Amino acid sequence: MTVPRTGEELGAPLPLAEFRTATNAIVDNIEQIIEGKTATVRLALAVLLAEGHLLIEDVPGVGKTKLAKALARSIDCSVRRIQFTPDLLPSDVTGVSVYNQETHDFEFKPGAIFANLVVGDEINRASPKTQSALLECMEERQVTVDGTSYGLRVPFMVVSTQNPIEMEGTYPLPEAQRDRFTARIGMGYPHAGAELAMLDAHGAYDPLYDLKPVSDAETVRRMIATVRQIHVADAIKQYAVNLVNATREASELRLGASPRATLHLLRTARAIAALDGRDYVLPDDLQSLAVPVLAHRVISTPEAQLSRRTTDAIIAELVHRLPVPQDRTRTAHDRSDHDPSSIQRG
Repeated sequence: MTVPRTGEELGAPLPLAEFRTATNAIVDNIEQIIEGKTATVRLALAVLLAEGHLLIEDVPGVGKTKLAKALARSIDCSVRRIQFTPDLLPSDVTGVSVYNQETHDFEFKPGAIFANLVVGDEINRASPKTQSALLECMEERQVTVDGTSYGLRVPFMVVSTQNPIEMEGTYPLPEAQRDRFTARIGMGYPHAGAELAMLDAHGAYDPLYDLKPVSDAETVRRMIATVRQIHVADAIKQYAVNLVNATREASELRLGASPRATLHLLRTARAIAALDGRDYVLPDDLQSLAVPVLAHRVISTPEAQLSRRTTDAIIAELVHRLPVPQDRTRTAHDRSDHDPSSIQRG
């Protein structure tokens, strides 16, 4: 099984008008289940289109798994759910070679990771050995078992959840694991109106079972190709590098963001720009993504922890202090005013 690497293998990019129609349909579909969380839903979709992975971290009962399932059901792709527990084995995730007595040979039985969208519930309840089974899958989009590599399907996305409380019997995600998640988001409590609407929609039965897909794998692949074509000016690239470098030099952080974080920041900014109907990235896109993309990768100093300074607050302050590129004039690549349905290849 080959993994698409080029635009030709993904399919032709969608015109921006069609792209927005398709993405708006997915967002609207998910919002039938998740009330009043448009920004969170859009970010989850942006991570998918940026070919990344999503970590949803929040207190119990606010809809973490519900969001992951709603995204999965909105796209007519293969979906597998993994309930992470202390006794889960790596082979349960990746698969295992089983001896076939009829053929007198070993044959590979794929694990739960072989799907377009993998929902990993309570990922920090699995042992570090099992957590590490995801490392190759998430970064290289392949699984290696007994010396043979198997490519994963495209689109491929891991959506994992974890609670920041109830830490008894859990295994905190190591830095290498957290760095592979493109973004970390929190659901937060709904506002009163959304919670009241939830009582009407979810009071008698779970509407998730009636949710129908509004897109498919082929369309998502074409949307990914569209995102890859979004133009990023040199000044924006430099701003992304400066933003990540600022985390490495911050006195309140003892571990800054990695070069992988810079790539994820830029890729997700491309997706956000496309969701907004633009064929170019603005500094505002990077600013809005700095906390969800960078905060879970950095580690604060003991002094900052004693002062109850969260990494979210530290990153937000760095964004506020860092000079923004002054030249926001459009280049020849930025044709949205003339042809909003076109993507200019850089």
